[in-house]
Amino acid sequence: MGAARLLWPAELEHPRAVALVLHGGKARSQQAVRPWQSAVWRMAPFARSVARAGDGDVAVASLRYAVRGWNASAASPVADARLALEQIGARYPGVPIGLLGHSMGGRVALHLGDDERIRAIAALAPWVEGQDTPRWHPGLHVLVMHGTRDRMTSPRQSRAMADTLTREGADVTYVAVQGDGHAMLRQAERWHEESARYLVTHLLGETG
Repeated sequence: MGAARLLWPAELEHPRAVALVLHGGKARSQQAVRPWQSAVWRMAPFARSVARAGDGDVAVASLRYAVRGWNASAASPVADARLALEQIGARYPGVPIGLLGHSMGGRVALHLGDDERIRAIAALAPWVEGQDTPRWHPGLHVLVMHGTRDRMTSPRQSRAMADTLTREGADVTYVAVQGDGHAMLRQAERWHEESARYLVTHLLGETG
């Protein structure tokens, strides 16, 4: 089993914000994550879209987990993501962070919603379970996008999470992508652009 890796698709010397991209995975697996796996390379266009929307103000990092699985109570990728946040915070002290995650990556992002360093989250077709605890803090902005034809993760569960966060006082936007499935391919450009624009708007809008 390897170690998690924090990569920098768009590295900047003095960014106003940092976006961390989180890929998907499996319910259970101790297999090492490899760069050629579809869950990993599917996120490359999102990283490019955020960098383009940030226009030189938003650095983009990408986390490659140590293993492919969530692995029940171990929540393996959450630990990797917390370490990545520490690395980003040490490199860019005080700079706000945004999270963009797909599927299991969306679940990771939502599990980190109470970290006050995080200003915005874009959770795309997130894997949400009924026992997941809503996590947020004042000033957090959350976008949840889910395809109406998703058969891998539940639009109903992600909508329920969005509604609960809203009731508790969080700023949440839920977008149902009509006719699209889990892979986000039918309207790929929309997924890329809307999530990137959301992150950048809330990251930079709050910092300058």
